[in-house]
Amino acid sequence: GLTLIFGIMGIINLAHGSFYMIGAYLAFSLTGLIGNFWLALAAGVVIAVLIGLLLEWLVIRFLYDRDHLYQVLLTYGLILIFEESRSLVWGDDVHGVPVPAALDFSIPLTENLSYQVYRVAMSAICLAIAAGMYWLIQKTRLGMMIRAGSVNREMVQSLGINIGLLYRVVFALGVALAAFAGMLGSPVSSVFPGMGNQVLIVSFVVVVIGGIGSVKGALVAALAIGFADTFGKVLLPQIAGMVVYLLMAAILLWRPQGIFGRA
Repeated sequence: GLTLIFGIMGIINLAHGSFYMIGAYLAFSLTGLIGNFWLALAAGVVIAVLIGLLLEWLVIRFLYDRDHLYQVLLTYGLILIFEESRSLVWGDDVHGVPVPAALDFSIPLTENLSYQVYRVAMSAICLAIAAGMYWLIQKTRLGMMIRAGSVNREMVQSLGINIGLLYRVVFALGVALAAFAGMLGSPVSSVFPGMGNQVLIVSFVVVVIGGIGSVKGALVAALAIGFADTFGKVLLPQIAGMVVYLLMAAILLWRPQGIFGRA
């Protein structure tokens, strides 16, 4: 999602983590209301798309021709608005979302070690979405227009393409992906205030390492960061918090535009 909004649209969206948080809280509320996690997931995505469309029309569309400082200040303001709204609607308590019953068991790996099936399902779903996003951006007419708009917005507009509508759709898709991630991850993590801030910085690191605007790069970078973080906690617990940023520094020294970024 951040690859679309930051990498392709050029918007520094500090509120992206808030969409992740909103998704988690939607999963909590809708699962309790509907009683089925997967239906709640579908309903939450629809709500997230509507939020994205409305927010782009009300706020984000005025930032395309603005300096990055304006984007940072305004989207930081959105973080504050979302946090206060979350506090009013859901309060400041920590909540939990139950794991879907069909996936609520573990696979034994050794005598004393097992792995939750829901986590396997999460990984499979994320890989499928990443493949779908790559196909959308690289292999479809819509993706061609999105890529062209990221390079030369005025030229695309002069060809008769409604760039405003195109960007609105892209932003809504980015919001939906962030919210979907929050909903999908909510059964394995608590739903709590400020949870979006934890993923925001790592999300930016993924986009920068992978290459601005590259969906394939974002996937490779996410896997690399996941492995680095996991092995760092196991092998080098004293500096585990630094491993991801050391990896970013090393890659950017080797390739400043990111792994799959344009030179």
